[in-house]
Amino acid sequence: MESHLRSIMKAVTWRAGGTAVTFAIAWAMTRRLELAVQIGLLDTGFKIGAFYVHERIWNRLSFGKPKLPEYEI
Repeated sequence: MESHLRSIMKAVTWRAGGTAVTFAIAWAMTRRLELAVQIGLLDTGFKIGAFYVHERIWNRLSFGKPKLPEYEI
């Protein structure tokens, strides 16, 4: 099971690359640096939150996780 901090760090590092791509596309389409930065930052904020929620939901699912042996007490 992953910690909340690990999920947050995974989301942030993943989005760093995504932000660069989003910024580059926005700048290529608009040729407006300020608008491209705003789009990149807004996109990043929303997607970090979405990724975190997605990770926490998947962390609760048993799909694909090894099953722990049951012990009798």
